[in-house]
Amino acid sequence: MSFSTETKNELARVISDDLSCKKAELSGIVKLAGTIQIAGYKKINLKISTELNSVARKIFKILKSDFNINTTIVVNKNQMLKRNNSYILTIKSDMGSEQLMKELGLLENEDGFLPYNKVPSWVFEDDECKKAFIRGAFLGGGSVSDPEKNYHLEFVTSNEEFAESLMILINSLGLNSKIVCRKNSYVVYLKESEQISDLLSHIGGFQALLSLQNTKILKQMRNNVNRLVNCETANLSKTVNAAVRQVENIKLIQSKIGISKLPKNLQQIALLRVENEDLTLKELGELLNPPISKSGVNHRLKKIEEIANDLRSKEFDDDSNDED
Repeated sequence: MSFSTETKNELARVISDDLSCKKAELSGIVKLAGTIQIAGYKKINLKISTELNSVARKIFKILKSDFNINTTIVVNKNQMLKRNNSYILTIKSDMGSEQLMKELGLLENEDGFLPYNKVPSWVFEDDECKKAFIRGAFLGGGSVSDPEKNYHLEFVTSNEEFAESLMILINSLGLNSKIVCRKNSYVVYLKESEQISDLLSHIGGFQALLSLQNTKILKQMRNNVNRLVNCETANLSKTVNAAVRQVENIKLIQSKIGISKLPKNLQQIALLRVENEDLTLKELGELLNPPISKSGVNHRLKKIEEIANDLRSKEFDDDSNDED
């Protein structure tokens, strides 16, 4: 089951005690999942479609308990491309579809039958109604990406005017949703994890919110571990390369003039480095008697490197003179 489906199933279980909030939520659902069918002169049927049984049951209960409308749920089994089944609820004219749509703010005016393409004005008057409407809109035509992959929550509608109205409604709660046109649809979306978390909190998706936050923490931990590992790997590679270079310098000196020609303090560190190629500078310093600091060891090895480089230069000069 996808993260989006789990979130919708959770939201479908959120039941408000306030009738205005129920109206707002049902209005949001119908706005994105409903279609109007002309059934005759001044008669319309309202059809609501969803792919989730939990959402269909919620719509059925609200219609029955708060609007005294008894409808049925018809299941359309989709055989093509292994798509999910569709659950369809139809409210016919003789069941009071016109009156229902007027109460939900879905028609232009009480006498008209043209769809109202904005969020009903009365929804903006109460914060709880705002949240309920957004919850309904998400149940009707929203989705949220798996936070393991990316952070993205969206509402898809075919009506530009409604998309702009929904964006204004969402942003009235302190969020920063935006609109993008995708093919023949308008998408109201949020991208940042904090914005998505806040919206889920507003509409009652607390389990989804916890799951998102847990995933975010785990991703941050993995990223931190990867950075530490990469840093340690880089440091280890740097240390190994330095040790190899130091041993090469010492061997060059041994072959050209002999380590015994070095000052005593450089002899000590040279012998220790050759015998302990895998030790760090700090560990080498601790083996000396008396022990010296990491910077002290580094200073001596730098001196050895300078001597080795001088020997290389002399060797190069001698070879050049021989060629002349």
